[in-house]
Amino acid sequence: MAFNDQTAAHLVDAAARAIETSPDGFHAILDDIPAPIYVTDAGGTVTYFNEACVGAAGRTPRAGVDQWCVTWKLYTIDGEPMPHDRCPMAVAIKEGREVRGVEIVAERPDGSRGRFVPYPTPTFDRDGALSGAVNLLIDVTEQPKPAFFQAQAERCRELASAVDDPHTAEMLALMAAKYYEQSRQGDE
Repeated sequence: MAFNDQTAAHLVDAAARAIETSPDGFHAILDDIPAPIYVTDAGGTVTYFNEACVGAAGRTPRAGVDQWCVTWKLYTIDGEPMPHDRCPMAVAIKEGREVRGVEIVAERPDGSRGRFVPYPTPTFDRDGALSGAVNLLIDVTEQPKPAFFQAQAERCRELASAVDDPHTAEMLALMAAKYYEQSRQGDE
């Protein structure tokens, strides 16, 4: 199932509401989500994860042991190591706020890596105190990066200026505009 930013945000918000309103009965709802989703307590210890987390992490996370996330190792998209205590989920819990617009690279124990967009969202108890957080991970490993779309837009613009046929030039200009728009969506 493909997720866009709006769908993912809506899904994780619904999961957070389920956790807040039914702290003992949310598992069935989260088990049905076809993307990795996990829950931590207020100290960042993983308390629950769905089956999709196992495939994404390349290992079975350890509820009650793993801290901040379900992955083995984390990196920035530039390849710099990211300590778990500075990952988006840790920021969400420590600062009591949602973290959006970040991309991370997760390394599995077998050495393979995947790119993910996390949606860490704090949860609160009935008194409004931070009780933990829920995080949905969207796998974007196979999705082209904005730079790809920007390069395609530039190629179309160059071709449009090089052809003599006005109809072809117009079509290439339209294609360039669409590629440019796709590159902007990847930046959001």
